[in-house]
Amino acid sequence: MSDAVLEVRHLSKSFGAHAVLKDIDFSVNQGDVISIIGGSGGGKSTLLRCINLLETPTGGEILFHGENVARKGANAAAYRSKVGMVFQSFNLFNNMTVLENCTVGQIKVLKRGKKEAREMAIEYLNRVGMGPYINAKPRQISGGQKQRVAIARALAMQPEILLFDEPTSALDPEMVGEVLEVMRGIAEGGMTMLVVTHEMNFAREVSGRVVFMADGVICEQGDPEQIFTAPTQARTREFLSRYL
Repeated sequence: MSDAVLEVRHLSKSFGAHAVLKDIDFSVNQGDVISIIGGSGGGKSTLLRCINLLETPTGGEILFHGENVARKGANAAAYRSKVGMVFQSFNLFNNMTVLENCTVGQIKVLKRGKKEAREMAIEYLNRVGMGPYINAKPRQISGGQKQRVAIARALAMQPEILLFDEPTSALDPEMVGEVLEVMRGIAEGGMTMLVVTHEMNFAREVSGRVVFMADGVICEQGDPEQIFTAPTQARTREFLSRYL
């Protein structure tokens, strides 16, 4: 029996005549931490958005525990409650407090009671170091703190997989480390994670597998040591030479 929690099969995505993803195949097992790297415009963020059904794939399948969630009539909301997403721009509700941001999804989507949702939210806000800020509004906290709230919000839904779409790219350099430290802790806790990132040290040190994408295809994938020290593809070597 396959250990795969998520399987992407022959996935394609076009915007009009422009093919952004072409015949993407890969699988994600329980506890995997996979970093997706590559230059801008390679299709990395579109891939995550397709996996979370924020974009509708043009072709192919996305299998979650063997069920194709990309088919017509699939329950996208139920699937998304199991596959959380952290965006580069935080996507917090500015009119809500930090605590409310972390309880609203639990109450509306998971139908948790307010007391249980609050306890769950506080547990995860404490875990990411944001417990003292539960009554703050997003405008009162820094970018790094907003991103930590966004991570706590995703964790409070208790997803099986967490997707990160360049979670540090909107942050000032001094705030990047605090968010990566939180992500490192989540990975060490056994969370299954798929991370689109430009942070090569994170990809190298925390991932179990690195996927290099360019021009809408997976050019190469392997363990971090192999990808970073002995990539087989010229495209991978050229990309890494600019970063390392």
